Amino acid sequence: MNKNKILVPLSNNSYEVTIKEGLINSVGEELNRIGINKDRKILIVSNEEISNLFGEKILYNFKKYNYHAEIFNIKAGESYKNLASLSDIYNTAFEVGLDRNSLMIALGGGIVGDVTGFAAATWLRGIEYIQIPTTLLSMVDSSVGGKTAVNHPKGKNLIGAFYQPKAVFIDPETLLTLPTKEFKAGMAEVIKYGIIKDRVLFEYLESEKNRDKILNLDNESLIQIINKSIQTKACIVSEDEKENGIRAILNYGHSFGHVIENLCGYGEYLHGEAISIGMKIAGDIAKEKNLWLKEDALRQNNLIESYGLPTKPPKIKKNEVIKILMGDKKVRNGKMRFILPRKIGEVDIFNDIEESQFLKYFD
Repeated sequence: MNKNKILVPLSNNSYEVTIKEGLINSVGEELNRIGINKDRKILIVSNEEISNLFGEKILYNFKKYNYHAEIFNIKAGESYKNLASLSDIYNTAFEVGLDRNSLMIALGGGIVGDVTGFAAATWLRGIEYIQIPTTLLSMVDSSVGGKTAVNHPKGKNLIGAFYQPKAVFIDPETLLTLPTKEFKAGMAEVIKYGIIKDRVLFEYLESEKNRDKILNLDNESLIQIINKSIQTKACIVSEDEKENGIRAILNYGHSFGHVIENLCGYGEYLHGEAISIGMKIAGDIAKEKNLWLKEDALRQNNLIESYGLPTKPPKIKKNEVIKILMGDKKVRNGKMRFILPRKIGEVDIFNDIEESQFLKYFD
């Protein structure tokens, strides 16, 4: 297994994920390697904090390889993952003259990646874009798979498109600048991969020795969990690019997580924190339905808590929970679908869960 390069094999538009220490200082070299022409206009979309950390390094390296780019910052925070930010990117794209041969680069976390990807998908009916994720959550999840979107007041990610990047460049060193709370939130998605499809990863995360290394940002350990997570996602996405079947399992914990994010106000819970609570609820429902062993449910919950993530749901009005769930993208023919575990490393899709079986968790 090559720890530094992972192919996302699709019927059209396959691409490579490169994981390399110090890559943030050699993005121009990477563009040259994948054949990006020097005369293409490049717009880097980021936010102020991230562009202050890494923007000048990238622009400096670009000059070395005769690439010319401009940086545009959108406001940081889930509340700005909206149509207004998208419009700001369109305005900038027009001002700098991005044509169909131009390139967008998303430099930042999942919000920047999602909005930039959707902007690229829709500007002039689609131009190429590259993901450079700088948070753990965006590295292992949102930068890979081609889901792009903005939020709508009625729900998360309701406006979007499946649009695959040209490439994904990951530098684990950027995680050294990430707040601890954000890093732990990203671990929720790593744990998710262990539960849905990778028992070996789950057991790796359970080891106290490995946990200490991960939380201390040991580079080899980070590359290990990032690689394993992306391998799983690439495998699932290659089978079901547009979520018509098995890709739905990547949403383990997300239905309830999105409810919490929406009804508690975006920003009250980080995405990964909401997902960790969602996984706890899904695991408890599975335990009650005898889908998996009580011991497995306990192992999941202990693992989530061992990485400093919450498991206790907030109190939310039950009618609001149903309203958000029914507006979720995973609803099919008026039926809510939930991802529930059968054992560690295996989940399934269910559409026969009674409202009473999950509403009690929001009392």
